[in-house]
Amino acid sequence: MPELPEVEITRRGIAEHIAGQTVSGLDVREPRLRYPVPADLASKLSGQRIDTVRRRAKYLLLDVATGSVLIHLGMSGSLRVLPHDTPARKHDHVDILFGERLLRLHDPRRFGAVLWVPRPAEEHALLAHLGIEPLEAQFDGAWLFAATRKSTTPIKLWIMNAQRVVGIGNIYASESLFRAGIHPNTPAGKLSAQRCARLVECVKNTLQDALAAGGSTLRDFVAVNGNSGYFQQNYFVYAREDEPCRVCTTPIRKQVMGQRSTFFCTHCQRK
Repeated sequence: MPELPEVEITRRGIAEHIAGQTVSGLDVREPRLRYPVPADLASKLSGQRIDTVRRRAKYLLLDVATGSVLIHLGMSGSLRVLPHDTPARKHDHVDILFGERLLRLHDPRRFGAVLWVPRPAEEHALLAHLGIEPLEAQFDGAWLFAATRKSTTPIKLWIMNAQRVVGIGNIYASESLFRAGIHPNTPAGKLSAQRCARLVECVKNTLQDALAAGGSTLRDFVAVNGNSGYFQQNYFVYAREDEPCRVCTTPIRKQVMGQRSTFFCTHCQRK
């Protein structure tokens, strides 16, 4: 599934092409996504100008005067800006038209979403209960320390809970905890203020490094320009079970936590 860096890369890529442009139409070839594409979306959107292209967690918001189009890429979705006459391929389900260009959703698994959200978008059911953004200044060591007190939840599961912190998926949680030297099983409430500050720093650095590398190429993810990310070449632990740690050569271990594979080094990461 595209995580925060991949969604942010997509946002930046489409924003430069569609922000300020007027929607000329909508072409829905397959409305049966994770949530049905609204039948009246074309009438709500056509003729409206895209004021801003925002990201909230792993959701994209295309803001117009009367509301927003909410887009989620699901497990394997991607967005491309293409010439208006580009033939649709299999799994090209939705086009938002902008005269000579279009924004196309390609979604093989159909777990994505294209929805209409009235203002204010933040009150929509999919967004209202989301937690803090990890790349914003409010996410700091003091906040994490205060928020985790008395929690017995393993820290990896804690930071992956989108009602607390958004956008830290399985890959970047594993990588951030390795950089911070924190074992993923460590109860969140046992972390000291110093270790909370270190973890926040590592989360931010890991996400920024992934952005700089174009994200991680998983399954079908590609950026708006069709290029694949290469951050996976820099993984310290993720998907490296039994391979030597890049720091100490101890074999990387794998454990299932919250139904997700967790990778860590027993020497470099301590409880």
